[in-house]
Amino acid sequence: MGLNEETIKSLAQKAIDMRNFSYSPYSHFRVGAALLAKNGEVYGGCNIENSAYGPSNCAERTAIFKAVSEGVTDFEAIAIAGGPEEGIRDFCAPCGVCRQVMIEFCRPEEFMIILAKSSEEYKVYTLAELLPLSFSAKDIQ
Repeated sequence: MGLNEETIKSLAQKAIDMRNFSYSPYSHFRVGAALLAKNGEVYGGCNIENSAYGPSNCAERTAIFKAVSEGVTDFEAIAIAGGPEEGIRDFCAPCGVCRQVMIEFCRPEEFMIILAKSSEEYKVYTLAELLPLSFSAKDIQ
C-alpha cells in the first residue's frame, strides 16, 4: 500500500502545524504529528512536557492515544515534524517508545512514517524499516 504525494504533503503540513500546540517549556523542542487512520480521519498530536519529565508525552503517542480513545485502531500513516522553537532544522524520527506503541496498532510492513522538514521536503519509511526485530503481541501468544 502506498500513499499519494498529495496525501503525504497534506500530512506533513498538518504535522508542522501541530507544532504550534506543543507544550514544551523545558526542552523548547516542538514536535507535531498527523496520524492517518484507514477510515480517512486524521488525528493531530503534539508533545506535552511535564516538569517531572517522566509524565511527558510525545506527539506521536498523543495522536495515537487520541484516535484509540475514540475507538479507532487501524492506521495507515503518520507524519512527524519536530525541531527547536525557532524552526525545523532536520528530520525528526519517532523515539523507541513511540515506535513500540506503533507496533501495537500498525502492520509494520504497511504502516508509513513520514519525517517532514516541510510539506515539500520529507522522507518516508515503513515501521518495519524503523523497528526491525520488533516485539509485539504475536511474541506473547
